[in-house]
Amino acid sequence: MSNLALVFSPKHLHRHHPCILLFLLISAGIAAASSASTTVNYQRFKEAPQFYNAPTCPSIDINDTNEMCSPQAVHVAMTLDAAYLRGSMAAIFSILQHSSCPQNIIFHFAASATADRHHLRYTISRCFPALKFQIYPYDSSAVSGLISTSIRSALDCPLNYARNYLPNLIPQCVRRVVYLDSDLVLVDNIAKLAETPLEDDSVLAAPEYCNANFTSYFTPTFWSNPTLSSTFADRKACYFNTGVMVIDLQRWREGDYTKKIVEWMELQKRIRIYELGSLPPFLLVFAGKIAPVDHRWNQHGLGGDNYRGLCRDLHPGPVSLLHWSGKGKPWVRLDANSPCPLDALWAPYDLLQTPFA
Repeated sequence: MSNLALVFSPKHLHRHHPCILLFLLISAGIAAASSASTTVNYQRFKEAPQFYNAPTCPSIDINDTNEMCSPQAVHVAMTLDAAYLRGSMAAIFSILQHSSCPQNIIFHFAASATADRHHLRYTISRCFPALKFQIYPYDSSAVSGLISTSIRSALDCPLNYARNYLPNLIPQCVRRVVYLDSDLVLVDNIAKLAETPLEDDSVLAAPEYCNANFTSYFTPTFWSNPTLSSTFADRKACYFNTGVMVIDLQRWREGDYTKKIVEWMELQKRIRIYELGSLPPFLLVFAGKIAPVDHRWNQHGLGGDNYRGLCRDLHPGPVSLLHWSGKGKPWVRLDANSPCPLDALWAPYDLLQTPFA
């Protein structure tokens, strides 16, 4: 896709192009030289259809209660940024389309404190006019100094670590959320996932993959240290993907799990105990302690590995959620005219409006 560098007044844009979404992308060199000289790229997104509740859906309009806090709603948490916005729009669209109670879904978006949240809000509102959502500023200054270089630069983005701080960003009145990455689409009713039982004081639920080589997620330094390796001594620790999680925010807050994750990140800065971005601290804190979720809710790895992003097939079994984790993203491959076969399953949810459409 080629972006159009055009100059319109806001009034002209609003009148003639109701869903043209503006994102200011300033190259580092130009920004350093002069703020007066910028390059503006316009992405156009189509307005999504309006989806309505089935007659059996409960009402989330409660007198004297903030609607954003409704316990009857399905609360979904995601991150927002310009680089992955196209994926986020597709994910939102897929969630609404396959929900039996789409008007009962409330979205909680975390965006960098330095992002233009006004434009992000405008983007979402223009393409999903009836969507219930809130955008929370995420100050990454605290975590930036704790991020270690990983095997892929995209994994080092501070916004990847926003999930560590969700219980602090989202209002205290919200007890449970479904956290989702931006590179996925649902083909099933999200309420089924949101209703996952969190028994035995589990803080989160996610599909586990016990056949994966769990030891590979940590360095020989970690496993050779008796104190560190004993972390998993009393639990059956299995790999799980943090791109799809059901989280009990109240239990997280009570257990101060953000602090526990941060402590492992601080240790990583002193002794290199893992290589793969924001995932290992979650495994250190939660692996072997999470509630199970059927694998159908995270058909992950469709973006290939973290090095080449080669095409992959679906895992055996039913599918409720398709997740392009890995290096390859479907919108990038489609734009390059070199899609993988499964990228055709993402394309129907792509709301991007091309210049010639």
